[in-house]
Amino acid sequence: MKFLIDSIGWIGSVEVIAAYGLNSYQKIKSDSLLFQLLNLTGGIFLIINTIYYSAYPSAFINVVWVIIASVAIVQMIAKRNLKS
Repeated sequence: MKFLIDSIGWIGSVEVIAAYGLNSYQKIKSDSLLFQLLNLTGGIFLIINTIYYSAYPSAFINVVWVIIASVAIVQMIAKRNLKS
């Protein structure tokens, strides 16, 4: 179980860093679905990892991260539906 939780944590870390790096180097935009999905799944994976290790301050920030990404994705979907 520990290996699985550690793997999930590392994948989440890579996803969040990838989103930030790709955005910083203007390879993707912050309003792109890919950026938000990387942040959403990365945050969820990091929540799983940090709760397992009782790192609640880190879990908290990732919950906020996931909420922000979720709201942004819902807004993107709503805008697309309005355009259709």
